[in-house]
Amino acid sequence: MTTNTVSLRRARAADAAGLSAVFDAAWREAYQGIIPGVALERFLARRGPETWHGMIAGGRGLAVIAFGERIEGYAAYGRARDRIMRADGEIDELYIAPEFQGLGLGTRLFRAVRNDLIDRGLTRIGVWALADNPRACSFYEGLGGVAGPESVERVSGICLPKIGYLFA
Repeated sequence: MTTNTVSLRRARAADAAGLSAVFDAAWREAYQGIIPGVALERFLARRGPETWHGMIAGGRGLAVIAFGERIEGYAAYGRARDRIMRADGEIDELYIAPEFQGLGLGTRLFRAVRNDLIDRGLTRIGVWALADNPRACSFYEGLGGVAGPESVERVSGICLPKIGYLFA
């Protein structure tokens, strides 16, 4: 019998291909029909393993959920990047591979990342969700997020409305 452990840890250079695969699968599943096909494909083409190597080496936090050595989810986070959010810290991205969604891994990852931000003194946390993604909005509301500022996200030249969720 083979046993794989579930681990939540910081991303390593060897995780780049796995992060790219999770990003690709999660975005295709979450945004098909929200982001026009050509724009989605253009965006996905720019986020290959090379991009992930840069993100891993960068200054923002990058945590992964792994089953054994296989990456099945991740969260990117750090100081809030824009003032409109009115937050100290921000979770930039949080995605779980489609086949692992609904198992509580997203909640586990969110709480771990939030705790890391709080440990860094960033107590007011913000996260953006596309307004046309009711599952993401419901996820953050279920975790206690309060809908706050609204803005627009540009993805491959397409403007998409987004909602900021705040956690105090």
